[in-house]
Amino acid sequence: MTVGLIPGSFDPFHNGHLEIVERAAQLFDEVVVAAIRNPQKSGALFDLDERRDMIAESLVHVKNVRIVSISTLLVNVARDVDATAIVKGLRAVSDFESEMQMAQMNRSLSGVETLFLPSSSRHSFISSRLLQEVARYGGDVTTFVPAPVAKRLAQKFPEGGQ
Repeated sequence: MTVGLIPGSFDPFHNGHLEIVERAAQLFDEVVVAAIRNPQKSGALFDLDERRDMIAESLVHVKNVRIVSISTLLVNVARDVDATAIVKGLRAVSDFESEMQMAQMNRSLSGVETLFLPSSSRHSFISSRLLQEVARYGGDVTTFVPAPVAKRLAQKFPEGGQ
């Protein structure tokens, strides 16, 4: 059985993430989406449980997906879920340098390969950080996130997010 592991902070989960998960679900028997507590990113908007719930609600239509939360090395999770590959979405060339470095480190530590999937141009500009900012200041993000995420953003920012 092939297992694709898709890690990310997903704070919040957006349509670019959704696209990568849906495409990976066509390539692997099972896809494990791992919401990570990222120590490099301070001040999470949503806690891990909230992110896991939003991801699950957004992916209810994808039958071969499992969602986990992690706060350990990705290679440990890859081993625990028997990952065939780590799957990373790339929005732009600027993403490639840091993702390539992580892929090489992960392969050196575990032997697990990383598969890069480029996002479509309609999602290439979307980032969780940018969505947080737009929602915080009253902008409409509903076309950039799945409905369950839009609902939670509206609850976080009653003046925006809708």
